[in-house]
Amino acid sequence: MPSKKTLRVVLLAYDDMNLLDLCGPLQALATASKRHTGKGPALYETIVASADGGMITTSAGLPVMTVAIATLDDLAIDTLITPGGCKGQEYYAPPALVKWVVRQAPLVRRLCSVCTGAFLLAAAGQLDGKRATTHWEWVDRLQSQYPGINIDADKIFIQDGSVWSSAGVSAGIDLTLALIEEDYGHHVAIETARQLVMFIKRTGGQSQFSVPLAAQAHEGGRFDDLHAWVAANLHENLTVDRLAEQAGMTPRTFARSYASQSGRTPAKMVEAMRLEAACRALEKTVLPLKAIAANTGYVEEQNLRRVFQRQLGVSPTQYRSRFSGHGAAVN
Repeated sequence: MPSKKTLRVVLLAYDDMNLLDLCGPLQALATASKRHTGKGPALYETIVASADGGMITTSAGLPVMTVAIATLDDLAIDTLITPGGCKGQEYYAPPALVKWVVRQAPLVRRLCSVCTGAFLLAAAGQLDGKRATTHWEWVDRLQSQYPGINIDADKIFIQDGSVWSSAGVSAGIDLTLALIEEDYGHHVAIETARQLVMFIKRTGGQSQFSVPLAAQAHEGGRFDDLHAWVAANLHENLTVDRLAEQAGMTPRTFARSYASQSGRTPAKMVEAMRLEAACRALEKTVLPLKAIAANTGYVEEQNLRRVFQRQLGVSPTQYRSRFSGHGAAVN
């Protein structure tokens, strides 16, 4: 049931934080409220707070005025958001903010992080035993420091109970749109997305990055040419023998080398690339499902439907209706 009252959202701030991690969610909340001014009470009251209040300087060099967290202790807070960002290659969680999050966590309805803001929630013990995500470049460091977190590096954002976490930078806006939808319904969220000129409101099930980019990040680009060839030939029967031939290796050596370098089998790579290509076709074209299935190597439309249900929990038609900017298509 959508909320009928104004919800107070506190966004934490600190020196060297990412500007967009803060202003992205802040603007989405403000836009939602502005669009519905005159239709009842304001949707959100937003507060930007820091450990001591006053001016903080973001990593972009822009100063932001904040209030001190001590001034909020007697306020009822609905949602607490911890943006990310830091100076250097290690995240430093300000002790005062960590202690304050620990105190506030039992009192707020939702705890949320954007990007490396997950480290702040983790330092406060709020991600233990939870599913969570963060910016792909920080996943290994977060997992190493906090092994009790079940990290899903692929997701744009994740909800686990009252705890929400999102990937890097712009994913904070996707998370905030999901919060708005939970609070006030689909119509308000979509209207907000339209005002932000976000023609497609992405769900948490979408990937942070493309399959070839993810593979290249792991293997240093050794199989770049192979990935490009696979992407152009998804309609073919891409067996390990065929992939090995294209890579100029014996099947056994190729299978072992590819798995070692990329962390996944060649078959899993092909499966992921086919799914990604099918998603892009549904988003960007009006091709019927039969043609998309043939072009991406699923052969039959029914195979495409089964993969979407198994991997994404929706049908291809449902996926297209959510993410396509082309309107209705022949399915």
